[in-house]
Amino acid sequence: MSTLKEVCAGLPLDPLPPPSLRDNDVPHAPVRTPDLTPEEQRLALENALRYFPPDTHATLAPEFAEELKTAGHIYMYRFRPTVEMRAYPIGEYPARSRQAAAIMHMIMNNLDPRVAQFPHELVTYGGNGQAFSNWAQFLLVMHYLSEMSEEQTLVLYSGHPMGLFPSTPNAPRVVITNGMVIPNYSSREMYEKLFAMGASMYGQMTAGSFCYIGPQGIVHGTTLTVLNAARKHLHTSDLSGKVFVTSGLGGMSGAQAKAAVICGCVGVVAEVSLEALKKRYDQGWLLEMTDDLDSLVAMIRQARKQRRATSIGYHGNIVDVWEKLADEFDRTGDLLVDMGSDQTSCHNPFLGGYYPVQLTYEEARVVMHENPVRFRNLVQESLRRQVAAINRLSDRGMFFWDYGNAFLLEASRAGADVGKEEGMNGTRFRYPSYVQDIMGDIFSLGFGPFRWVCTSGEQSDLEKTDEIAASVLEDILSGEVPTAVKQQNDDNVRWIKEAGAHKMVVGSQARILYADQAGRSAIAAAFNKAIADGQLQGPVVISRDHHDVSGTDSPFRETSNIYDGTAFCADMAIQNVIGDSFRGATWVAIHNGGGVGWGEVINGGFGLVLDGSQDAGERAKLMLGWDVSNGVARRCWSGNNRARETICRSMDSDPRLKVTLPHQVQDSDVIERALQQQQE
Repeated sequence: MSTLKEVCAGLPLDPLPPPSLRDNDVPHAPVRTPDLTPEEQRLALENALRYFPPDTHATLAPEFAEELKTAGHIYMYRFRPTVEMRAYPIGEYPARSRQAAAIMHMIMNNLDPRVAQFPHELVTYGGNGQAFSNWAQFLLVMHYLSEMSEEQTLVLYSGHPMGLFPSTPNAPRVVITNGMVIPNYSSREMYEKLFAMGASMYGQMTAGSFCYIGPQGIVHGTTLTVLNAARKHLHTSDLSGKVFVTSGLGGMSGAQAKAAVICGCVGVVAEVSLEALKKRYDQGWLLEMTDDLDSLVAMIRQARKQRRATSIGYHGNIVDVWEKLADEFDRTGDLLVDMGSDQTSCHNPFLGGYYPVQLTYEEARVVMHENPVRFRNLVQESLRRQVAAINRLSDRGMFFWDYGNAFLLEASRAGADVGKEEGMNGTRFRYPSYVQDIMGDIFSLGFGPFRWVCTSGEQSDLEKTDEIAASVLEDILSGEVPTAVKQQNDDNVRWIKEAGAHKMVVGSQARILYADQAGRSAIAAAFNKAIADGQLQGPVVISRDHHDVSGTDSPFRETSNIYDGTAFCADMAIQNVIGDSFRGATWVAIHNGGGVGWGEVINGGFGLVLDGSQDAGERAKLMLGWDVSNGVARRCWSGNNRARETICRSMDSDPRLKVTLPHQVQDSDVIERALQQQQE
């Protein structure tokens, strides 16, 4: 399987490909510990062998059993293609449908070793965010896409291609569900069993929907978060000489170093994996490295004194960094950190998402598998130490926020002093969620992480789309817009004009830009026209992170600023995907889990192929309008005044839109008197 044609030919059975040797030149996922019973092990093997005819079972069964024992999952390494895994120009895919070829482009980008965290285990990011459960699924999906017409829809159940079903050209080409486990069974322990048995899969957010674009996917959001945190809590827009300390340089968290430099501050990022650290350094996302704490402190002092924007990667554990900085303050009175956060994959704390300070990286990968109870205890002790050091610095003036990665949630479960307060109107901690404190109001304005991918693979196409997007936003700013909207668009114009200079492309020729409904719709229309006019050499896929105004229901992140009790409900995400599917999306996906973990969130996403046709332009306008307004309307109904203003402007611009507006209680004593009367 060394060519795209061979990859798209289906499962190679006669002869079978040779067994695949482990490639130590790429990082591999930690060994999973599903703790299957003998009966469940048999079921896992039966489920895996379903993909292959009986005459291959005698060969494959022992091999799959060995994978289950040594890796904790059957990845079917034998069937991993030898073709270079990357996003090829759309014209190189053997496909009957242009839309299908665009999806193939996106899938292979998700598994590009430059992009994916553990490419041989089909993990795109987040430690366990799978694109597929095994390599047989990948090959079958590529085969189905190569032969699909535009009167068929491919259905995927947690990575498994259920098949091609008759539909219409107006229907989505692919419909994806991941991890849709019945709520009472959506526990971490159950997930490990279901994944090991090939029954379900954790698709994170953009991994299982094939929309990941590498660390660039979160760098704009991280930049906006740091800028707005400084404006709100440090009372400045000038971050020169300010120090931001955090952790994680893996998948999405790899964006932090780049965002710090874009913001103009000193970014300090700890990372336990030397592979991940060097990957970001070699890609130019990280500027400096050290593995010595005293050297780190000296580098921070020098950069702060010079007011020099830089990113310093510390090879080691973040707990050591926090404790060193706290001790340094006690020793010298010098507060060396102004802002702090954490972007380890704490949604997956006991299987490689968080590494305890008491063990080296290599030791931890052994202990988490061989002694999971001890590992869990060490993780929780480490979290308590980390929070204690953060608290010491916070008491002295540092501003810390939770990045929605379940850090404070897991720390609270470990017994750390995070001041957790729970109720049906939301959950609060000692430190604010960045959604509650910073990004929630931006979401309520309708702004979110809009993305596009130039499927031609040409850098010139990406440069042209940057120009088009900047021009569109400047046109919007030339009209009358509210002050809050103007500030966001000012930031976005600056962002997109400087995007190319920051060399953020890893993998596909992709870009991210925070935009509201007006911006997204106008940019999509301009892209579609540019394709029709021949200014662009190929179709453009538009999508977004599911971490947006409308795509995700998550009480500890995206909907943490929803205070009417519905933060625990998933109507918005489900409605979002259903609505996108019949308004024109090329593919849609709905997932259990993502960002803050399995069972904690429901999120949905889409992809839409712009090919220059009138039909594509109409689809984009209709679908993007719904994709944003759905979430703004929900936030309005919960009582958010910015969302109310935003949805009212949308209704003014389109008479077909009629949204139920809430009547706020003006006199709270009315409620108190009513309740008092019931008690008398």
